[in-house]
Amino acid sequence: MRKRPLVLILVVAGLASTTADPPISPTAVADAAPIQARSATSEVSPSATTSTVESVVPISATAQQVTLAFAGDVRFGGELARRLEDDPGTALAAVAPLLRDADVAVVNLETAITERGTPAPKQFTFRAPATALDALRGAGVDVANMANNHGLDYGPESLTDALTASAERGFPLIGIGATEDEAYQPFVTEVHGQRIAVLGATQVLDSVLVEPWTATEARGGLASAKRVDRLVAEVEKSRAVADVVVVFLHWGVELDTCPTVSQQTLARRLVTAGADVVVGGHSHRLQGAGRLDEALVAYGLGNFAFSALSAEGARSGVLEVTLTGRRVDDYRWRPARISSGIPVPLEAEEATDEIAAWERLRACTGLAN
Repeated sequence: MRKRPLVLILVVAGLASTTADPPISPTAVADAAPIQARSATSEVSPSATTSTVESVVPISATAQQVTLAFAGDVRFGGELARRLEDDPGTALAAVAPLLRDADVAVVNLETAITERGTPAPKQFTFRAPATALDALRGAGVDVANMANNHGLDYGPESLTDALTASAERGFPLIGIGATEDEAYQPFVTEVHGQRIAVLGATQVLDSVLVEPWTATEARGGLASAKRVDRLVAEVEKSRAVADVVVVFLHWGVELDTCPTVSQQTLARRLVTAGADVVVGGHSHRLQGAGRLDEALVAYGLGNFAFSALSAEGARSGVLEVTLTGRRVDDYRWRPARISSGIPVPLEAEEATDEIAAWERLRACTGLAN
């Protein structure tokens, strides 16, 4: 299945509040809040702004199968930083074959997009220039989640510059916004007659950064998965206007290969609310994937284009999911191994062994095959 131009239909608006440690009390959401649209160029579709939460989009009888691709953490350090400087369009050329065949490809962009600002008071801070978005597009990525614990590593400038880069380059970012509502707006596109909505949110932030990084009524920031009621409300709104609803989360515990009770509980809430696919990461390790009722859940996508300090950290790949309407027809893991911060697709016996190891991770998830 070859990539086709993406036609934006709408984006759901909502509130955002991002915390990692202390929970934030849920805030009530108006039942009939208007649904807004943000395209790849950050423009609002006139027709989409007239839609409301009561709108229900039926699955077309002629809808075709769509293929979605999901990959884990991406940052532009080391060898990848050098490649980015040399030629952004080909910096991630090695992984393009894993992503370009999908109709929609999504990654976690685990870095601030800025060349300004002051590093946050934490052990590791990451940033990359705006050309990083060109590199993602060159690799076949359609949208990136920035709701994570590195998205605003260089202060308020990180927010301003990321949103400016997104608008200027026409590259969609989710989980981040200049307002509380924008931080929750999912990217929504139409492919093969089906509307696909992708939301981003995080459960993970350093405790001292929860307050300054969280989007509120007074300032922009990141979308929160801690505010479960709000996230559920946004999923329900997306469900009303999309054929396929995806939630991309930053969650879990670093270095763990099994999901936490919190992850499992949240996955169940989101699936009950109408999510068809729930994926995420943060642990820098692969975690299991499988079916939760009729939905597909993947708890940990691991590292993708990221420094790997161990053999486990170097295990990488792309999750490919095929759907027709809400029906998950199939899913598969396309394995890779990170070398010098760049994933290299595996083949033959190596690929077979890695797929088997990935499937064994399902044992501690409570998910079905």
